[in-house]
Amino acid sequence: MNVVVLGETLPGEDRVALIPAAVSKLEKLGCEVTVVSGAGLPSHFSNEEYREAGATIAPDAGAALQGAGVVLKVQAPTDEEVAALPEGVVLISLLSPHTQPELIGRLADAKVSAFALELIPRITRAQSMDVLSSQATVAGYKAVLTGADELAKFLPMFMTAAGTIRPGKVLILGAGVAGLQAIATARRLGAKVEAFDVRPAVKEQVESLGATFLETEEEVTGEGEGGYAKELSEEQHQREVDLIAAHIADTDLVITTAQIPGRPAPRLITEEMVDSMHPGSVIVDLAATSGGNCAVTREGETVVRNGVKVMGPANLPAEIPTHASQMFSKNVETLLKELGAEGEVSLDFEDEIVAGTCVTHGGEVRHGPTKEKLG
Repeated sequence: MNVVVLGETLPGEDRVALIPAAVSKLEKLGCEVTVVSGAGLPSHFSNEEYREAGATIAPDAGAALQGAGVVLKVQAPTDEEVAALPEGVVLISLLSPHTQPELIGRLADAKVSAFALELIPRITRAQSMDVLSSQATVAGYKAVLTGADELAKFLPMFMTAAGTIRPGKVLILGAGVAGLQAIATARRLGAKVEAFDVRPAVKEQVESLGATFLETEEEVTGEGEGGYAKELSEEQHQREVDLIAAHIADTDLVITTAQIPGRPAPRLITEEMVDSMHPGSVIVDLAATSGGNCAVTREGETVVRNGVKVMGPANLPAEIPTHASQMFSKNVETLLKELGAEGEVSLDFEDEIVAGTCVTHGGEVRHGPTKEKLG
């Protein structure tokens, strides 16, 4: 089976789906690996490193795809890339099936067996395949560094001959993987950290990292399937908004991470809350690509409102491409080991991972929500 690693064409996407260290591991499974020339350069992996690991370097995507059995990408393929995929090939990448149903339809028409990495089920056996979690770790870390760089203040306490500077105050909204990593990073930088999540079960994790867990007087519970947050009732949502409003005014840096799979991000920060913050404060909205947790957020932009910077980064993991690619590659490698036996992909649709992740096969759309949207 020939595994092909394509380069990324989306502007700003510097990750690569498979790093050189994974090539020899796939070869032990009976796979041959072909890498498009330059695919790893944005994440600082050279053609020579891939070649030394045992991969073949193809001059372009067209040459690489000849005889491909599996195609690996980070971001979803463009229309041109879909048209170039051989019939029957297995595609493994991020596909955003909830927001790009037309793409899933085109992949089905092309008779591609497409696996959407966002849909890896949250079960113990699939933990090492969980791309969303690995990349959220990168995003949570980078969000704090990005926010700290834009702040007009220090985060740690300073005791100097010129006086004592109090530590900065950071508020983390959402304590999933990204939120917990943001807490840990902010604490390493010496900040005073508060965090809120609609899932009371994460309180212990938040406090173990040295942050204060904020709680409403009446419990707000939003524990959903697979450990994700679920949509709250209107009354519960108002209670969480009131709690955030009571704490945000004297916060220097806010990191928001709250998202609900398949739905727009919950609105947690109103324009009035932004106006209540001190000029020079910063909000980094990690939910910008799904509508934003802040009313002021614009995806891919930094908006300044009354001196407060509201940042809506679209792809923070790509800003740390070497380690983000290393983690992504490990996820993909583990999935391939699950799918492959003696160098051949075997699709067992009775298996929870295959059934949950494969969105198209044999010319049909298998993902229920996408099917409904396509009619």
